[in-house]
Amino acid sequence: MFLGFRPRSAGKWQELCLIPIEFLNSIDVTFKAMATTAMLRTSLELLYYSGASQVLRPIFGGLGAILMLHHVRPGGGQQMGFAPNAGLEVTPEFLDAVISFVRLRGYDLVSLAEGVRRIKENNPENKPFVVFTLDDAYRDNLVHARPVFRKQQCPFTIFASPAIQDGTCELWWRGLEAVIAGNTQVSAAIGSSKLHFDTVSDAQKKAAWLQIYWPVRQLQQKQQRAWIRAFCDTNRVDLGAICRAEAMTWNELREISTDPLCTIGAHSVNHYALAQLSEADARFELVESRRRLARELGMDVRFFAYPYGDASSASPRDFRLASDAGYEAAVTTRKGLIFSGHQDHLTALPRLSLAGQFQKLRYVDVLLSGSAFALWNGFRQVNVA
Repeated sequence: MFLGFRPRSAGKWQELCLIPIEFLNSIDVTFKAMATTAMLRTSLELLYYSGASQVLRPIFGGLGAILMLHHVRPGGGQQMGFAPNAGLEVTPEFLDAVISFVRLRGYDLVSLAEGVRRIKENNPENKPFVVFTLDDAYRDNLVHARPVFRKQQCPFTIFASPAIQDGTCELWWRGLEAVIAGNTQVSAAIGSSKLHFDTVSDAQKKAAWLQIYWPVRQLQQKQQRAWIRAFCDTNRVDLGAICRAEAMTWNELREISTDPLCTIGAHSVNHYALAQLSEADARFELVESRRRLARELGMDVRFFAYPYGDASSASPRDFRLASDAGYEAAVTTRKGLIFSGHQDHLTALPRLSLAGQFQKLRYVDVLLSGSAFALWNGFRQVNVA
């Protein structure tokens, strides 16, 4: 059995794209079942080398894409051994290559403000666009990413959380990594569970991480921060020092904010998952982060990025609150490209993550085709529920 698609750019059948439905189903099953990085790589390779991503590009390519990064630094994402947060890092060389690649592919490289304008107006230029965004305002964004953007004359947006710039935010995922990396045995009490691990080898460290990370990730937000503070104190890891070492200071954020290529957006005050807060607390995170950034930087803050940003961390309630707080648009980490239907959901925009384990241009090519996201989202162009 075969499936036909109507290309998105045509009002009538100009080309019949025929793909065995069994083939699509096999990829779909792979995506829905993927639990490891290796499985995702296999799915992307299958879409690329089969040619399916190119066949599907005219249908699922959308208006454009908002790309997401966190850290950009030498060796980022290429660490050997125990490096559980390597997925949040890419190298400057990869960033440079991606910018050149998307430009060669015919995309306009635009600011977030321009991208939002094109969404509102259904992309009147009729040319796909790419927006680059970076979450958390880490110092390497200034030291290593900014030179790449300036060399390429590529606009970029940095989303900042005031507590991170204050040096007081508990970057709990980094604290957890530091404890496990620095010890040969780790004990953790999470709720009623008491866990103990030998953490001598890299394999043992990875196993301990997987057993601790998700229960901590799912804790109520303030309880989570109290837990990680106690956990790090017990194991003599200075959480504050980690934050201060990773984050831009306010003066550094002011410096980069004056770059005409740079837009500063808000990322909450304390990097909390808004959906797990009361409505009053979520509203405070949205309003106060915008107010504080405006005061510190002397500029209006029009855009927001939800911390963590997945469906369990950013809900339809939070999309409404972001609009109420005066943001023109807000970005999630829900996987997808931009379509005309996002005109009605400007505070729930999806992004395409550039992750450390996937630093190959062919993976970027597949993701920009929209084929992987179409499968992931059950062929829905807009996923905001």
